[in-house]
Amino acid sequence: MQNSMFTALFGALTNEHRMNNIANNLANVNTTGYKRDMLSFRDTFMMYAHDYLMEPQTHLRSKKLFPEPHHAARVRLAYAKTDFEQGALKVTGAPFDLAISGNGFFKVRTERGDFYSRNGHFHLTSEGQLITAQGFPVLSADAEIVLPSGVRKFTIAENGQIYGDGVLLGQIGLVDVERPLDLEKLGGNMYRPRIGTEVEEIPATGFMVQGFLETSNVNPVYEMVNMIEAQRQFEAYAKIMQTTETIDREAATKVGRGRG
Repeated sequence: MQNSMFTALFGALTNEHRMNNIANNLANVNTTGYKRDMLSFRDTFMMYAHDYLMEPQTHLRSKKLFPEPHHAARVRLAYAKTDFEQGALKVTGAPFDLAISGNGFFKVRTERGDFYSRNGHFHLTSEGQLITAQGFPVLSADAEIVLPSGVRKFTIAENGQIYGDGVLLGQIGLVDVERPLDLEKLGGNMYRPRIGTEVEEIPATGFMVQGFLETSNVNPVYEMVNMIEAQRQFEAYAKIMQTTETIDREAATKVGRGRG
């Protein structure tokens, strides 16, 4: 089989991954606090042994010892990361809707451990516990937050301190990590350290804004342009595979006829 078939196959598969990534970003364009995923690609080259000696040995003979190098390109998915760029802030007016302006994460507690999130759409249970939309407790430093009943007005300061009728009742934790790219998406708009990676928490430089929510940082126009580009590339690779298959079939047919 010709090298063009393998090259086109790898190119088509990587563009399929790219298309899935773009579709997921577009599906979450209205998800609160969602951060888009980014992919990058590169060509890897299959090197022949003589490719490592690129220059002629003029002290031995005047002609080159080896033929010209030949490389077979193989497109590969090189890097995937989450873009933590700030999303726009949307007014809601709800007392427990919080947006983070700048760097930082909320910490939430689940049955699988404590995780990070940028989604500040919180509310109180009947017992006064502050929870996320999925029902997970929101943390202060390391403890769950429970507020007393009978409070008429809640005010949340930029540092996360919760006041009820002017009295300090608790504080919502806000932390950052040394290397955000060491985090991976868990689902439910939460993040956790990548397997085998230790994440170091540091003080957050961002601040909370009450009555706002952070929108997704996905740009629909940009993603649609990328989708069209990925589709065109996939079609081009598919055409290469079809052409290669036709050439191989014709070659096999002609060889068979010659032997007959």
